[in-house]
Order: sequence, then structure tokens, then C-alpha cells
Amino acid sequence: MKQEARLPRNGKEGALYGAIICTLTVLFMTSLNIILAVGDFNKEVAFTILKALPIIWIIVMIIEPVLIGRIAEKLVVKFTEPTDSFNAKILFRILFTVLGMSITMTIIGDIVGNGFHSEIFSNFLSNWPRNFLVVLIAESLVIQPIARFAMVKLHAAQDRKNQVITM
Repeated sequence: MKQEARLPRNGKEGALYGAIICTLTVLFMTSLNIILAVGDFNKEVAFTILKALPIIWIIVMIIEPVLIGRIAEKLVVKFTEPTDSFNAKILFRILFTVLGMSITMTIIGDIVGNGFHSEIFSNFLSNWPRNFLVVLIAESLVIQPIARFAMVKLHAAQDRKNQVITM
């Protein structure tokens, strides 16, 4: 049976794949949201972004595989057939993951950035649609393809190594 070269094949590869996606998404969305909240980019904003990145990254690296990723996988199984294409399944996976993570992280990001306050719900209503759309486009067109490219290159290197060993 031919394994899919664009996806992780084991837990270590899954962690690498997830780390690539989460790192790029967190870097992009944290920077975007902080810059939009402040209004301009300067040295202080860059420092704020650098302080927020590790906190947000850790939160995302816990929430995505433990909760949102599992829900997304169940929804993909529910909304696709085994005969559906790789691209159809990936698109549904991206859609469901981005939906869950954008909802969760819009709330958590506001709390991390501003603490608990009375405007969390109104901020959510104004920020979530933008966050969802921006991250859906970024994941679909840039971030996921980069992670899949990394998997293809990793698997090609592993295949070359295995061919040398078996010769």
C-alpha cells in the first residue's frame, strides 16, 4: 500500500507537521492581531509580539491536538466518504480546524492580551469573522502547503536512506 507522502506517517512526524503549522499560524495571526489592535508597527509593538508568541504557541500546541484536531477529524469522517480525494479531505480538515481554533483563539488571545474584561464578547463578535477568514486563506494557500512540502521532503530523504541501507 502506498503511503501518502504529504502527511505525517507517525507520531514524531505528526508533531513536526503540527509544529510547523502552529508556528506559522501563531506567528502570522499574533502579529496581525497585535498590529491591528495598536494601529502601527514600531519597536514596542515588535517587543509585545515577541513576548506574546511563546505563550500563544504553547496554548495552540496544547489545544489543537488535544481538542480541536480530534473534533475536526471526526467531522471530516462525518462529512466525507472514503472515496473522496485527498484534497477534499484536507480542505474539510482545514475548514473544521480553522473554525474551532479561530473561535477558541479569538477569545483566548483577547484574554492573554487584555486580561478578563467586560468587552470580551463584543470584541469576539468584531474580531472573529476577520480572524476566521484570514487564517482560512493563509492555511489553505500558504501554511498547509509549506507543512505538506516539508513532509514530502522528509519522506523523500527517508526513502533515499532506506534504499541505501537495503542495497
